Amino acid sequence: MAQLPDPEEIDLRAVLDSYLAGKIDLICVLGPTASGKTRYAVSLCRSINAMLAADKGRDPSLAGAEILSADSRQVYRGMDIGTGKDLCEYGEIPYHLIDIVEAGSRYNIYDYQKDFEKAYADIRSRGGVPVLCGGSGLYIEAATCGYALPEMAPDMEARTALEALEHDELRRRLLELAPDTAASVLESKRRTVRALELAIYGQEHPIERTSPLPKNCYHIGTLVSREERNARIDRRLAERMEEGMADEVRTLLESGIKAEDLLYYGLEYKFVTQYVLGILTLEEMTTLLSNAIHQFAKRQMTWFRGMERDGMRIHWTLPR
Repeated sequence: MAQLPDPEEIDLRAVLDSYLAGKIDLICVLGPTASGKTRYAVSLCRSINAMLAADKGRDPSLAGAEILSADSRQVYRGMDIGTGKDLCEYGEIPYHLIDIVEAGSRYNIYDYQKDFEKAYADIRSRGGVPVLCGGSGLYIEAATCGYALPEMAPDMEARTALEALEHDELRRRLLELAPDTAASVLESKRRTVRALELAIYGQEHPIERTSPLPKNCYHIGTLVSREERNARIDRRLAERMEEGMADEVRTLLESGIKAEDLLYYGLEYKFVTQYVLGILTLEEMTTLLSNAIHQFAKRQMTWFRGMERDGMRIHWTLPR
């Protein structure tokens, strides 16, 4: 079993000061499912707002901290219980990128980056502090790596040729095409190759951007042991079934959404749909879904540790 990273105490005053000084341009709270990241992000926003309110001379009309979701399924309207939106947790803290598309549609990472860009620019324009929160590694990277994602098919021959080059040469070429590339991208050969692919493609297919993406993100990871995480997952699954997750799926099906579309969303919607359709018994569904969420959380953690190996600094902490 992989060893968990060592937790640290996060100095939120120092993080906020870094943001206000322009040293960082986004705070990101990430973690596997059931690690307490949403609750931590909301608490972090409230702490930031309290510090901003206490800062003498600050324009009181400026916005405080606001949350941008990085969850690949919470974008869908009507999919509330199964995706664990828990909107009541946000309270007075504004949130973005939740309930923005109809259930049954196929939202993707390219759509997300465009929507993130608009919401992020809006928060910054009002003097707010953007806090990204989620567990989707792809969405987090789309928001924090600082480069645009055109809908391009990968050119494996060109990628292989780039991968054969030394990292220093890749950095040099990338900086010639995109001199403002984020440092975290340059530290990883894999990311440098990807960014260079996009930069080369962008020369022939310019991407219109209305505002820049963040390039200097402060990442905070919510840490929980594997045993506690799995116990929370199982408790939460039982609670969601009591809250009416099966009825939510029935309502979605009755609204005209096809069963194959719900199966496409995976996890809760895959297995609960099979239960509602009579393909699985309640006991079979519960066992299969529980195991699938355990495995999903493990993959999330593996992804985040991979981000660290690629040069991204994550400050792991134990959320209270």
